[in-house]
Amino acid sequence: MIYDYGIVGGGIVGLATAMRLLEARPGCSLVLLEKEDRLAAHQTGHNSGVVHAGIYYAPGSLKAELCRKGAQVMKDFCAANDIALDVCGKLVVATDPVELQRMEALQERAHANSIPVQRLDGAALHEREPNIRGLGALLVPSTGIVDYKAVCRAMAADITKAGGEIRLSTRITAIRESGADVSISSSGKNWTVRKLVVCAGLQSDRLAKLAGLKIDHRIVPFRGEYYRLRPEKSGIVRHLIYPVPDPDLPFLGIHLTRMIDGSVTVGPNAVIGMAREGYPRLSTNLPDILDYALFPGFWKTVLANRSSALAEMRSSLSKQNYLQQCRKYCPSLELDDFRACEAGIRAQAVKRDGTLVHDFLFAETDRMLHVCNAPSPAATSSIPIADMIVEKLLA
Repeated sequence: MIYDYGIVGGGIVGLATAMRLLEARPGCSLVLLEKEDRLAAHQTGHNSGVVHAGIYYAPGSLKAELCRKGAQVMKDFCAANDIALDVCGKLVVATDPVELQRMEALQERAHANSIPVQRLDGAALHEREPNIRGLGALLVPSTGIVDYKAVCRAMAADITKAGGEIRLSTRITAIRESGADVSISSSGKNWTVRKLVVCAGLQSDRLAKLAGLKIDHRIVPFRGEYYRLRPEKSGIVRHLIYPVPDPDLPFLGIHLTRMIDGSVTVGPNAVIGMAREGYPRLSTNLPDILDYALFPGFWKTVLANRSSALAEMRSSLSKQNYLQQCRKYCPSLELDDFRACEAGIRAQAVKRDGTLVHDFLFAETDRMLHVCNAPSPAATSSIPIADMIVEKLLA
């Protein structure tokens, strides 16, 4: 059998793409292949569950556009599928005069991205959040929280209902493109598709090279380590609490995140991962380390960001250091409030010149489209990303 479409990757971007393809081409044949024994096993299932508004992203960037569209589409999808969603809002808190200046720039960026925000002084912040201290804050009322695994289950149900096939425990070993189709192999099994979309996240560069594409980047795994507050502290905040980000640093800083299950997480930091898919502490995979250690762009980006890398490492090694960062805006927290929580791993594309790829990155051939970089807010933006991919495939 020759399928009309093949999708590799059972995270939220792959599932959204399959769902939208079947909506755009009713009756088409489609197979989705996932190497794990479950969907949403990696980035989708290990993220913070935030439906982002998009205030941080450069106006006019693809990331800003897709996030703004995606936030509303995701909320609509959750409503249509009875998925629990809490639009609790986010507070970006400034704790010193430098952060207040940065907050003004962030407010201007929010307006440029057409995202409503409200500026609060210290007293108004304390009234909204009695346990939070700061000189001021930006309230982003449209930010929400959700369980993206539940979203993926709903997408998978739509796919199978529309006639698509989902094959789990299917690790891809070969991809060969011809003039007429693409052949995909896995442990003695073969599929032939007319067009292939690869949404492989942490393995995206490897599958691109497996398919014969010439790419100028590598995936470097950034490990985000979290703590979960003890249950008695779950009511410590009503909103999500974020620090004002340093524009010279690639990550947003340690924040308090309400989860849809009622708990509150603290984090993440961002340290180089020793394994692309190793979530327990001290997980190590030598081939993964060699992949980035032998890539010149990795060392260039480490050198360019060495001060922030050292700071993140200190947070990783010292719970006390982690606590001090949180106490800048939540002084009542104590070490005993922190409980163990599973880490997340972010797939970060790094170019040969050491540049971190902050926007979406695609590689295309006549019959293949590879999603090479899908940074946060990829979960929020997953359905508009899928629409963009479908438009490319059907053009």
